[in-house]
Amino acid sequence: MKKRRAPLAYLSMRALAFSLIALLSVVDLAWSQGSATPSGQASAAPSAPAAGLPMFRPVLIGQGPSALINRIDEQDVVRKGQKDALVMFLCAVKKDGEVEWSATYGGTPDSDFLKQELQRRISPAVNPRFIPAVHDHQLVDAIYYGTVTFRVVNGKPRLRIFSNQEAGELEKEHDFIGPQPFFGDGSGFTGLHYPPMESGRVQVDGKVELKMKVDATGNLQEINVVSENPPLLGFGDAALKDFREAKFIPAFRDGKPVECEVTLPVFYKAAGL
Repeated sequence: MKKRRAPLAYLSMRALAFSLIALLSVVDLAWSQGSATPSGQASAAPSAPAAGLPMFRPVLIGQGPSALINRIDEQDVVRKGQKDALVMFLCAVKKDGEVEWSATYGGTPDSDFLKQELQRRISPAVNPRFIPAVHDHQLVDAIYYGTVTFRVVNGKPRLRIFSNQEAGELEKEHDFIGPQPFFGDGSGFTGLHYPPMESGRVQVDGKVELKMKVDATGNLQEINVVSENPPLLGFGDAALKDFREAKFIPAFRDGKPVECEVTLPVFYKAAGL
């Protein structure tokens, strides 16, 4: 019996994703909200359980003309000369599906046109809409982590949005949805809080990578700092404090909640920068 071979187009897409991931640069964070690190609060009083809502549902891109995948102008990006690229982003999505704040980062070299288009489309100023998260049959505010990939195939643009930022999942183009921290009842997550600074010290932007193990019900099992930049300024400790009591919408694979290990970026933006 002969083994089935993957189509060349599929193999080339996987190779592209892998090569793009290897080239990621995560120093060019761009917020589309106020200048300081967003602290985050539940958007309103806890909503009453709604009939028909599941136990868990992650923030989703959705479909239709208002969905992010259909708002990005692929043809305009092509006209500007965008080549193969990958950009990561995150959004705080409220329980009504509106975006409270958003940021792009992790762009591959020469991804500027794609990043600029993405920034415009996820800015709260243009009222982007997502399908909101659900925890314990209630709509909740949550943070969505996504990745946009772009390439031109036979002269036509091909845009995809993945609901995770894991290199292995992106390489294989899986439908894996990463865990999402949520605000409100049932979660100790209240947003990001810039670490206290010594009097007179100038604030700087900071980035922390946290490795987390989250079970299939959204409970945080393990959390460790992988890296912090710049070091020795308290960003790692601040990130641990911000997430240690967090509850998550669990990761999903094939439509079902699953246990997972992921690495999530945490950004702290200095006030006034």
